[in-house]
Amino acid sequence: MILLDTHTWLWMLQEPSRLSPEASRLIAIEEPQNGLLISTISVWEIAVKNGTGKLRLPLPIELWYGQARTHSGTVIEPLNPVDAIASSLLPDPFHRDPADRILVAIARRYDIPLVSCDEKILAYPHVKAVW
Repeated sequence: MILLDTHTWLWMLQEPSRLSPEASRLIAIEEPQNGLLISTISVWEIAVKNGTGKLRLPLPIELWYGQARTHSGTVIEPLNPVDAIASSLLPDPFHRDPADRILVAIARRYDIPLVSCDEKILAYPHVKAVW
């Protein structure tokens, strides 16, 4: 199982050419075997950005999500209080973005790779991050 960062999930669904070769390889391996974990925080990020006009989706958000969640291998991870607490206790140094902190906490709890091109996540030594 791997955890997809919000942009990775979007790109996988809408612009797969933007994925790195390694991200594409991991997704292709994990999708049929163990699944692609998507945090509810990513759904929230997409909905907020879509609602403010910072992100354009090809469908209204409700329809887009209805289709996105049925993509092969997709497992939507509910928000978990354990991750909320862990996100506030991450070893320093890490930046303050709450969504990124939740994603890192989830990846650490499951001890799985977080697939992201975010330089701050990739440089963080306390999570398995790949791009």
